[in-house]
Amino acid sequence: MIELVIDQRRKDLGGFEVGRVLPYAPRRMVGPFIFFDHMGPAEFKPGFGREVDVRPHPHIGLSTLSYLFEGSITHRDSVGAHQDIWPGEVNWMTAGRGITHSERFEHLRAHGGKMNGIQCWIALPVEDEETDPAFFHHAQDELPTYEANGMWARLIAGEAFGAKSPVQVHSPLFYVHWRLDAGGQAALPAEYPERAAYVAQGVVEVDGRQFHEGQMLVFEPGQPVLFTAVTPAIVMLLGGEPVGPRLIEWNFVSSSKDRLEQAKADWRAGRMKLPDADDQEFIPLPGDPPPPANPMS
Repeated sequence: MIELVIDQRRKDLGGFEVGRVLPYAPRRMVGPFIFFDHMGPAEFKPGFGREVDVRPHPHIGLSTLSYLFEGSITHRDSVGAHQDIWPGEVNWMTAGRGITHSERFEHLRAHGGKMNGIQCWIALPVEDEETDPAFFHHAQDELPTYEANGMWARLIAGEAFGAKSPVQVHSPLFYVHWRLDAGGQAALPAEYPERAAYVAQGVVEVDGRQFHEGQMLVFEPGQPVLFTAVTPAIVMLLGGEPVGPRLIEWNFVSSSKDRLEQAKADWRAGRMKLPDADDQEFIPLPGDPPPPANPMS
């Protein structure tokens, strides 16, 4: 039933730690999900430094999906979106042929508080890799929810459990937030060929084994999976139809090595537009020298 267990690897992104789960060498993707980071949990005091912010940077060939349990992030991008995200909401950004964006912790810097959430990258099908970039925000009340027998669920994206999310996905997938009371049980059906579950909080039992926060369980196809919460728990369900192998280099995802090289050249040469509301700095291509200081910033 359980094909693989992946333990998160903690990474410091400049004053802020994330738990990286995907990509992982033995299993780089689950359905179209190619990148999975648990942001935090972390506690911030008011007035922390700007080094925690994610400065403008580029993407191609993917969609990013941001979802928070606690905290807030301010998103700005090169298609003109400027959007705060709060717990239970969805920021869905499709990079396609190219987009740039920043993620800043402006509300937390002003007021302090907790940050805890998940950011995913979802590879686009080959035929959509060069689609027009776009951004969509969805409030809590737009997303389907369900509650029964010690389990509460929110369908974040895709289709599952007979429901469909309004988030505009490009291939068959599912992404679900489960909240389980201690002793609560819930089952993941055998609906998709590739499925996984990430324990974001607490302890759950699956197939007679216990799993804790920071672990992703990747399941074999063909059988439903029963979860029992040993403690109160948060579990993220994800997967879908595979879209084929993908290459990742820095923030770029593509089915083509040549396209990755073109994206790197475009970023290095300044051919990718920065966000209008956040164009005073950017992250250079890894290995390149840092940009000169901007006297106007």
